[in-house]
Amino acid sequence: MNRVRPWKAMCVIALFCCVAKASTVTTFNAQGAGTGAGQGTYALGINPIGQTVGYYVDDGNVYHGFVCSRGCTSPGSFVDLNAPDAGTGDNQGTLAISNNLLGVVTGYYVDGGNGVHGFVTAPPYKTFTTLDVPGALYTYAVSINLDGVISGNYTDESGTHGFVVHPPYHIFSSFDPSGSGYTYVAIVDGINLEGSIAGTYYDSNDVQHGFVRAPNGKITDFNAPGAGTCADCGTRTSGINDLGTTVGPYYDDSGVSHGYMRLADGAITTFDVSSAGTGFGQGTLPQGENDADTITGNFIDASGVSHGFVRSPSGSITTFDAGTGSGQTFPYTINLLGAIVGYELDRDLVAHGFLRTP
Repeated sequence: MNRVRPWKAMCVIALFCCVAKASTVTTFNAQGAGTGAGQGTYALGINPIGQTVGYYVDDGNVYHGFVCSRGCTSPGSFVDLNAPDAGTGDNQGTLAISNNLLGVVTGYYVDGGNGVHGFVTAPPYKTFTTLDVPGALYTYAVSINLDGVISGNYTDESGTHGFVVHPPYHIFSSFDPSGSGYTYVAIVDGINLEGSIAGTYYDSNDVQHGFVRAPNGKITDFNAPGAGTCADCGTRTSGINDLGTTVGPYYDDSGVSHGYMRLADGAITTFDVSSAGTGFGQGTLPQGENDADTITGNFIDASGVSHGFVRSPSGSITTFDAGTGSGQTFPYTINLLGAIVGYELDRDLVAHGFLRTP
């Protein structure tokens, strides 16, 4: 933590300097992105210097990872990421998921036989290292920290489990919370600088529970107040920051989602966007947070439309829409400067990446 405190302080100061300025939302599309339903550009992660990572789906339904800079506003700001062994058929290809301050990217690719493998690649993105958990049928790498430590999920004949692997990526450690039938590490921000890992597990009754795995392997599970106990109800974790704070949605017994923030000491605060719907499948869904405890995510209104929100450390909530506002907005990640990336689905269900600057 001490190594990055000066950087954090600088970013927090810059963040507060930007508070008084009006926010802007800019949409973008990767070259080669398709224009059919389910195709387009999906932005997922943004690091402290504004480098964005994600993937696009072309008109043949093939996935391609990308990294972009300078707001992703010009073709020259994009670099395509295609793992050498990735397939080129329908629903195959490369999905870039998470990046760190040094520009190192992790994700997974689907090969020509529909096998799934994790990968890691560093600038200038010419060399890819494949990550396969021994004995796994499928390996999904979904989060990376500043030290290059990667966490994710793998599936074998007994279920889905978490894993963590350190450079040079030879020795994999698998884990499951006690009572887990299926373990899932949070996407993009599932591992912090210290190596703590956050995620969700399903018990034998298909109830969700949040967990945090400490660097020494100790796992603490938790449930948000008001979380339901029916199948697919419970507590889901979307991310963890460098201070050990986790966020995510919890689902009550009526299938309505609500937001929560859990501090490292275990204290939990719950919240709802006032415009969120209160019916089944509606509500508030936090997706990401930064080290200033600013939270972003989406909420689903009473008409079933998804919008973005930002919750400040003081608890005030601002809502927003990407694009024309006629589609569906899904924020994913927020960096220390308050920049948010995600994607919008337009009326034709085509995805467009967006960047919201404070």
